[in-house]
Amino acid sequence: MESIRSPEVYTMKGGDGPHSYAKNSTLQRHVIEVAKEAMKETIAEKLDVGAFNSSKTIKIADLGCSVGPNTFEAVETIIEAVRSKYGSQGLSSQIPQFQVFFNDHVSNDFNLLFTTLPRDKQYYAAGVPGSFYERLFPEASLHVVHSSSSLHWLSRVPEEVTNKNSPAWNKGRIHYANSGDEVIRAYKAQGERDMEKFLQLRAQEVVNGGLMLLNSTFNPNGTHPSQCVSHLFVDLIGSSLMELARKGRISEEKVDSFNLPIYLMTPQEMEAAVERNGCFSIERIETLASRPRGNGGNESLDHQMAAHIRAGMEDTITQHFGEDIIDELLDLYRKNIREIFIPFLAKSDGAKGESLLVVLKRKY
Repeated sequence: MESIRSPEVYTMKGGDGPHSYAKNSTLQRHVIEVAKEAMKETIAEKLDVGAFNSSKTIKIADLGCSVGPNTFEAVETIIEAVRSKYGSQGLSSQIPQFQVFFNDHVSNDFNLLFTTLPRDKQYYAAGVPGSFYERLFPEASLHVVHSSSSLHWLSRVPEEVTNKNSPAWNKGRIHYANSGDEVIRAYKAQGERDMEKFLQLRAQEVVNGGLMLLNSTFNPNGTHPSQCVSHLFVDLIGSSLMELARKGRISEEKVDSFNLPIYLMTPQEMEAAVERNGCFSIERIETLASRPRGNGGNESLDHQMAAHIRAGMEDTITQHFGEDIIDELLDLYRKNIREIFIPFLAKSDGAKGESLLVVLKRKY
């Protein structure tokens, strides 16, 4: 019998302090804002109101919601679009109620999420703790599923990359972008397994005719991972850790045993996963311009990205290396952003720094 392994838990930094995700998630917010009009258009064109006639409540799930405020904006966009769809078909008097399920890992700061819910919200809110690589909802219970800036997180680090006896041992690196082909293949295989599981589970939970709006960072077709802007963003964390190892602040063995469970699929890989699953049709797939940008130009981009890393990965990093290195690590990271990332960003083409919006419809 195959053993069941719980997904590894990587949560954003809770609370509302200066280093929290709530205060440092403008990059993810920009992705949602850029996708807003496309989401509205797709719901207007593809949502089959007739399929929901028997439902007095439209149920929406945001998977990987974190703590807000981004999730609230995404949910309000969806509800506004659904209301408009009913209105455009002369059904304004028949608009159902809305229930929204906010999902993230059990260690997510749901207290902050619920204390900051919009006071004028037009939906009933509920929290659903758990990994989206596990079953979360009853059969055929969801009408719209949304996920943004979440699906690049894998359920686990590929086992091979931390095994010294494996050809995929990822020595000296924490990610696959600039590693050998064996490491890349190990991450790709894990990514495909996880997406297969994700689609299989959602196929059970989404009603026939229901929509999934998936917005994620991606690796462009035909582009080596080392040439992808978003990969460099992550890879520079590893470079900064190795600098600390050379300084004797941490051991190189510690770096060797630390890998991030992040994989960016290509559009072709996503299309192939949907085709293998067979339960969804692709209604829309397009790239959206969401390149990293500083609040005040490139001069502030290094600080913004370091804050982003701290909010998203501080707990993961400090659990492995200890808390006393985080400030020094982020200083090195900012330096690497200025010296390596910003010049790379300036000469890269736009397609290498965008997000991918995929809209799937549950087949009847």
